[in-house]
Order: sequence, then structure tokens, then C-alpha cells
Amino acid sequence: MADLVKFVQDEFVSKNEFPDFSAGDTITVYYEIKEGDKVRTQHFRGVVIQRKGSGASETFTIRKMSGIVGVERIFPVNLPALQKIEVNKQGKVRRARIYYFRGLTGKKARIKEVRR
Repeated sequence: MADLVKFVQDEFVSKNEFPDFSAGDTITVYYEIKEGDKVRTQHFRGVVIQRKGSGASETFTIRKMSGIVGVERIFPVNLPALQKIEVNKQGKVRRARIYYFRGLTGKKARIKEVRR
């Protein structure tokens, strides 16, 4: 059964080509918003908290600060509304899922940048 699901995902799910990014990276996600009959592009820039899953069901979570409130958004990698992803900074973290980042404020909430 698992082989059948994998076959269907490989054949029929369209794969988007995006740059490699991981937890700790600061990225900008551009995606389409449909409001009635209008379509516009909106962006969401923040730090990647985690990447989860594999294949067609892979998702990633981004966190940004909006004023003093933290906002997190989960995007599926194969979302048809995703237009592009830009990697703004590559951060150095020692974990694949940086949930501890939610509790940090001020200078502690900085992630050291890696130049590649």
C-alpha cells in the first residue's frame, strides 16, 4: 500500500523547484492570495523553525515577529500557490527543529549567520 501511495505522489503531484534551506535560515516566501476574482502576491519573511515530512507531504514552518507578537505559518512544499522562495541569510544552528527559538527575546534571539 505504501508503494502505491509513493507511486501516485511521484507521478501526479507537481514538484516545485526551490533552493535548499534548513532550520535557522531566514527566507522570504512569495505566494498567491485569491480575493474574490483578484489574485495578488504576498510575501512572508522569517526564520525557518523546522522542515517536516518527506516527498509530497513535506512542510516547513516560518516564524516572524510582527511588532511584539510572534507569527508562525506552515507552508506545504508542493503548495501550488507558492511562487518562489528566496534564501536571505543562512543561519548556524545545532538542531533540526529550533522550537526553543520561540521563547527567546532580544539579543538571545539572534542566529549567527554563515557565509557560503
